[in-house]
Order: sequence, then structure tokens, then C-alpha cells
Amino acid sequence: MSKGRNQHIVPRNGGWAVQPAGGARASSVHDTQAEAIARGREVARNQQSELLIHGRDGRIRERDTHGRDPHPPKG
Repeated sequence: MSKGRNQHIVPRNGGWAVQPAGGARASSVHDTQAEAIARGREVARNQQSELLIHGRDGRIRERDTHGRDPHPPKG
């Protein structure tokens, strides 16, 4: 399982935020989703946690696990 808190990339006030799971505040806010993903991926790697990327509709569209994956791909 992950050591740190999962990081979510979510839409925020016309930009994109990196927000830790269960956190009330964003750790950073960016103009583009790509910038937020890059920062969120860096944090997730450092914390050995999961990065969850949300679309504009708020639904998770992609996941990226950093650290030990409890469900690694087969093959």
C-alpha cells in the first residue's frame, strides 16, 4: 500500500490544483492540467503514493501508482 497521501489533480477556478486526499486545501494551483500533473507526479513519487487525475467533470480519468503497487499489471 502507499506510504503517503494520494494526490488528486482537480479543476479549480479556471485552473488545475494538486490536492492531497482528505485535504481541505490544494498544495499547489496551476494554469494548465499538464503543469498540475507534473507537480502532482513529483509529489506522488516522493511520497510513494498514487496520482489520480480528474477530468473537467470531476470524474477520475487516469491513475498512476508510485511506489509498491498492490495490483501490478500481469505479463
